[in-house]
Amino acid sequence: MRFTKMQGCGNDYIYINCFEEKVENPEKLAIAMSERHFGVGSDGLVLIMPSETGDFRMRMFNLDGSEGKMCGNASRCVGKYVYERGLTDKTLVALETLGGMKYLDLHVKDGIVESVTVDMGEPILEAAQIPVVSDKTPVIGETVQLLDKTFDFTCVSMGNPHAVAFVDNVKDFPLETYGKVSETHPMYPEQVNTEFVEVINEGYVKMRVWERGSGETWACGTGASAVAVACFLNGKTGRKVDVELIGGTLTIEWKEEDNHVYMTGPAEFSFDGVWLQEV
Repeated sequence: MRFTKMQGCGNDYIYINCFEEKVENPEKLAIAMSERHFGVGSDGLVLIMPSETGDFRMRMFNLDGSEGKMCGNASRCVGKYVYERGLTDKTLVALETLGGMKYLDLHVKDGIVESVTVDMGEPILEAAQIPVVSDKTPVIGETVQLLDKTFDFTCVSMGNPHAVAFVDNVKDFPLETYGKVSETHPMYPEQVNTEFVEVINEGYVKMRVWERGSGETWACGTGASAVAVACFLNGKTGRKVDVELIGGTLTIEWKEEDNHVYMTGPAEFSFDGVWLQEV
């Protein structure tokens, strides 16, 4: 089975063209291929599929085999893949995901997709819809005890649930210690992605993310989008902000006129390969 490895800001996934390949058990395949010692190594598996409602459909699976609703970095890579591999000549692509229809604006130069802007849609701020167990709506500054520390979380769904907290020094923050506990905290019925953010100025922040089902990843597009929304809601930044992740920087804008969040960033091919193991 042929596959392609791609990454967006270091958030690396394995992509399979399901117009040509058949995947019968994506959950098991994601676990096997994502393993970095015995497999290909990745943050998960992405299937590029036909869609009845959009131009293409994306299914994404975390490295533990669980299916995610949406991945912003993966959606940018899908846009680059379908254009440069000749599956479409459109530069505005409608991508069906479990998190809803996403629209990809491909920035093309000399036949190469240099960057992609993804319309991430409207942020969901109602507690029950995120979902999060809270009396607040929107959930801004929800105090949560994690082990020996107390954090004030702002919760946002960008098609998947996120909890954002602000810290003084994100580089030295013990993310694994508190990210693991936050992921499975009982206030999140479907578990949660947790972002810890250091605000540099009103237009620039740094973040690290603990993704449910994957652990720390080098980038998370929905997480960066949730961070931008949380920063604005807490008066930390304006509506447009550069978000620095371990793997690179994304520009996020929460537009007032349509209430949509727009994410712009890179997508790159790493290599093509052939998977030989049976799953």
